[in-house]
Amino acid sequence: MPIKFKETQTVREKASGKKHTQRFFMRSTPIGELVSTYTGRNCQPKLRQKIRNEFVRRKVEIPAIAE
Repeated sequence: MPIKFKETQTVREKASGKKHTQRFFMRSTPIGELVSTYTGRNCQPKLRQKIRNEFVRRKVEIPAIAE
């Protein structure tokens, strides 16, 4: 199973009323969004470790956390 970045959402189009599922996987999340979430104050340790593993997979330097 691929690693999730955040929970899956079901979105309904207002015009047609159709629903489609939007999934958020680590591999498809832009690096900028990963960095901003990783360095944020309210990032939980479990999510921070998932993002750190994704940085290693993509061979990106892990940013320092300012506390």
